[in-house]
Amino acid sequence: MTDCLVDAIDIDRSFPDGSTSHVSVLRSVSCRIMLGDRIALTGPSGSGKSTLLHILGGLDEPTKGKVTWPALGARDTLRPEKISFVFQTPSLFSALTIIENIALPLAMAGKEKQGIARAAALLEALELVGLATKLPEEISGGQAQRVAIARAVITKPLLILADEPTGQLDGQTAASVIDFLIEAVEKTGSALIVATHDQRIVERLEKVWAITHGQLSTFAPAIKSKRRIP
Repeated sequence: MTDCLVDAIDIDRSFPDGSTSHVSVLRSVSCRIMLGDRIALTGPSGSGKSTLLHILGGLDEPTKGKVTWPALGARDTLRPEKISFVFQTPSLFSALTIIENIALPLAMAGKEKQGIARAAALLEALELVGLATKLPEEISGGQAQRVAIARAVITKPLLILADEPTGQLDGQTAASVIDFLIEAVEKTGSALIVATHDQRIVERLEKVWAITHGQLSTFAPAIKSKRRIP
């Protein structure tokens, strides 16, 4: 089995601007995600980070170029047990309890009992057991984001794509969220890409991808750190 999870070759993505022309967001982007990769995706707001994550995860298609998932299969089979997303806002379902929100991906796959058991274990690991029967509106933003990450890792996916998961959190809460995310993928060996503006997060990951004017460059960070964010 190949270790290549995603292979993108010369992809472009453009969107209509309301007239007869188009706005180019990504231009001639080529990249590969290998099993076990830890990647920080950087770039200014509007540079195309979210668009790239959506294409790599199969939520969107490039206007030009090709994306394949050699170790994962066809695009319509990617979720929920192969690729998971963590978004900037938690996106929890308001009518479901916290434990039901976490268990949802496995419940949708017909594994409800397994989902509840695994969700309970994740809540214990997060020290959030007391929130199991609460609704999303009854918990804090930081707690909600940790719940969203638990939902993303519950299926033990091979790839997690996190789109600025700490962007709306204070420093201390952001630290606990990113610590949990990194520890979760280290346990499973999953690949991880985190779109972020936070240099402290960048320094904890092994590779850096930077988008500038729709083009992608890749390099290793100048400083690598395995320490928790202070």
